Amino acid sequence: MMPVSMVGRAGELAEFASAWATVAGGRPRTGCVVVTGAAGVGKSLLISAALDGLSPRPVTILTGTARVHTPAPYDWLAAALSGRDTTELPLPPDALAWLAQHPNAPRERYAPDALLRLAVRTVRALVGAGPAVLVVEDLHALDPASLNLVGELATAPDLPALLLVGSRPPEEAVSPRLVTATLARLSGAPGAIRQHLGPLGRPEVAAVLGQVYPGLPVPPAVVEALWRRTGGNPYRLVELLVAERGRRPEELVAEPVNLRLLVEPPPAPTAELTGREIEVLSCLAAGMSNKQVARSLGISVRTVTVHVSNLLRKTGSASRTEAALWAVRQQLTDPARHG
Repeated sequence: MMPVSMVGRAGELAEFASAWATVAGGRPRTGCVVVTGAAGVGKSLLISAALDGLSPRPVTILTGTARVHTPAPYDWLAAALSGRDTTELPLPPDALAWLAQHPNAPRERYAPDALLRLAVRTVRALVGAGPAVLVVEDLHALDPASLNLVGELATAPDLPALLLVGSRPPEEAVSPRLVTATLARLSGAPGAIRQHLGPLGRPEVAAVLGQVYPGLPVPPAVVEALWRRTGGNPYRLVELLVAERGRRPEELVAEPVNLRLLVEPPPAPTAELTGREIEVLSCLAAGMSNKQVARSLGISVRTVTVHVSNLLRKTGSASRTEAALWAVRQQLTDPARHG
């Protein structure tokens, strides 16, 4: 199945471009765009598309995500620092070891307020003269220290950066009260833009089907049925189309289909996948490119390429699409991690 591009978010992309024009236009200032919505509704894809369309290009992009299973203080900053040369940063080595979550960090740590100031100072050093973009994925899953840091960055004076934040609703967060307070703080920042993504409508579902079936007519009844089956959720729609690839549009609604029963019984893995490989595989199943995977996970494109090569070998797949289908069969996909 061909890759599916984003549909139906033109207004949101225009707001991203406007916010970036203000940040990159001269006098240093911090901009903030907050994107909220249910799992799988397309927050990460929207942020990635916005990044691809920014002009002029950001001098620096810092991106980080939460460690859902083993959260630690300053997860976002640790992810942003991962793989970067930090030897020239103007910070005490022991403080940098804490912020970067080095395994050999000193036992004695800084006071919380002091560490927060050092975290802001670290971001300022990485941003430099800018303009830069700070991408915060999965705000709802971040640790309290990272939430506090994101709030500080949103109101930091003279920081030439655009803060792009994606989050599920606070009631689905690890710390609902803290996330509610952080979202309110971000939304109250000068010039902040708040976007809440709903499901796709029937015209957008039709546009996705038009990409998957170029040159084939898609009857309105098929659009209606798939819109109802998926609730307009982009992730569910793409997962369904991956699982049922090769079928004509009419066959998608010929009879009720259970996605988990549609595919063949899952083959046994040829080798155990690492945690990072599972994360990359879940991104592939969400239709991400290597560049998008790198941004989502805070790793380099070269590292993603290595992981994809290993995944194809371990899953016995001949292509990224086959690996994505393998992930669906193994029930390894996680829409909550893909906006």
